[in-house]
Amino acid sequence: MTFAGASYASPDREWLETNGTGAFAMGTVAGLNTRRYHALLVASLKPPAERYVMLSRFEEEAVIGDRVFALSSCQYPSTLVNGGHKWLDEFRAEPCATWRYDLGGVKLEKQVYLVPDRQAVVVRYRSDAPLTLRLRPFLAYRDYHALAHANSYLDQGAEQSPGVVRVAPYRGLPPLEFRSKGTFTHDPHWYYNIEYLTELERGLDFREDLFTPGILTIDLQPGEWTPVCASIDGTEAVEPPLAKRDPFIVRRADGKPTIIAGYPWFTDWGRDTMISLPGLLIAPRRLDTAREIIEGFLQFRNQGIIPNRFPDAGETPEYNTADATLWMFQAVRAWLQAGGDPAFLRDVFYPAAKEIIYWHRRGTWYNIGVDPQDHLLSAGAPGVQLTWMDTKVTPRYGKPVEINALWHAALSLMADWGKMLHDPAAEDYRAEADRVRDSFRALFWNPHRKCLYDVLAPEGSIAQLRPNQIFAVSLPFGLLELGQQQAVVRIVERELLTPVGLRTLERADPDYKPRYEGSPVERDGAYHQGTVWPWLLGPFVDAYLVAFGKTEANLAHCRDLVVTLESEAAQSGCIGSIAEIYDAEEPRYPRGCPAQAWSVAEVARVKAGLFG
Repeated sequence: MTFAGASYASPDREWLETNGTGAFAMGTVAGLNTRRYHALLVASLKPPAERYVMLSRFEEEAVIGDRVFALSSCQYPSTLVNGGHKWLDEFRAEPCATWRYDLGGVKLEKQVYLVPDRQAVVVRYRSDAPLTLRLRPFLAYRDYHALAHANSYLDQGAEQSPGVVRVAPYRGLPPLEFRSKGTFTHDPHWYYNIEYLTELERGLDFREDLFTPGILTIDLQPGEWTPVCASIDGTEAVEPPLAKRDPFIVRRADGKPTIIAGYPWFTDWGRDTMISLPGLLIAPRRLDTAREIIEGFLQFRNQGIIPNRFPDAGETPEYNTADATLWMFQAVRAWLQAGGDPAFLRDVFYPAAKEIIYWHRRGTWYNIGVDPQDHLLSAGAPGVQLTWMDTKVTPRYGKPVEINALWHAALSLMADWGKMLHDPAAEDYRAEADRVRDSFRALFWNPHRKCLYDVLAPEGSIAQLRPNQIFAVSLPFGLLELGQQQAVVRIVERELLTPVGLRTLERADPDYKPRYEGSPVERDGAYHQGTVWPWLLGPFVDAYLVAFGKTEANLAHCRDLVVTLESEAAQSGCIGSIAEIYDAEEPRYPRGCPAQAWSVAEVARVKAGLFG
């Protein structure tokens, strides 16, 4: 993807480079770091977690004769220093982040990429005329969620050997090595009050101090790439990869694969992983990797629940999810339909699934369990949010609609699988699925609005119009009658559908929030109160075709929905990806995580079905 003209140099356009370990490099096309997460090397010390911003940026100057061109930009209080984007002629995202500058007629090209499976970044330069580069590296050496501040205990020294400069600012963190053909001048300084304006917009701390050990001076010869490699593991510079790898598929420190929920701040989450598997791995037929991931999460199950997330630090998973485990059933269904080996179902997943069903019927974490009165699945505990709408503003205690749609689907799958595997328990699973279906139709149907209640709460049925009911149509096994399916899809389409996904609450609701902005509290208050989620377009397309049939007209309509979303996503945000969320009203700015796995995955999944 190539960008030219002024718009691509906006500080809102971001680029992302990854390497399959959870490490990443990220920034704006304009060269201005606007987030605490923007950096040339965010290393993963224990992949894919324990991520540290090691190298924040290079301050870059190109010297041509008696002229000096500042290529970088930095925001200080009330002052933007340099503004190097004015020399920018073109940006390309493939095969890696690539900038082309016009420096008074001299063409300079820069590329940034991470070394696959290593904790290293390469920044390389090429010009069409001789010039001298002066690069001043800025070190952060802090947890990627934190900010750095000047202190007296940072070691300002730098060791030099031929082609290598080695700095070790803090004990307990790995040294950083710079490998290049340049010469290094030791010139240590702190730079104070660097500002990240996106953090300011998000109501967070936004100023930090960065340390620089000195200056690298490099002479470029016409037409030759000259690299600088910065690493914590002694990596040498290598050529860039021929094409970008999927940024979300990574390997843990033990070599097992997992899925990063989003960049820059998420690690691997159970719910996001299971929803993303069909689009990221199963549709492109990477079935072995998908199976490994499912097995990996199964190994961590506890009382019938797989982890909701693995913390950034530490080994103890968190089990605060009512749906991640149930989404795993759908991932396995998709895996088998794509040609996965039935022996995996027989020998691994089905025995584990029987245990999972047992625990859900008996009762497990956070009051997740079947109500014997109506056979529906209930969940909830004070201070814990167990559904994908996981903020305190939307606790959804009781019997959420999508949780019970998933529960019915899991029981139905168990009945089918049990019959195939000659398990006598199959009849019980089928009977229980039927009981859930009957209770669901009787209790979730809202006759006044011809749609579904969102939650059957202890205090009564919650009639807020939300997108969660779409799963009662999109999931297989006929949970609703056809007329009900069509009514649900129509009201969701009329009240919640936007060009970039589904709103999380209808406009007419007094709790509706049109924009996701402000302080953390304000943003939490809007996260599921109107904010649009692109990943929900996937189940909406599924539901639309279930309710109205796969006619040519309906297929064309659904293709248009996907094309529109992709077109909207390409106009702003992280280049080549899709954001976590968007504002509910025009202009629909991308918000939240700039590159979100399930946003990308669900679009990829339905595209595979719609476009072949």
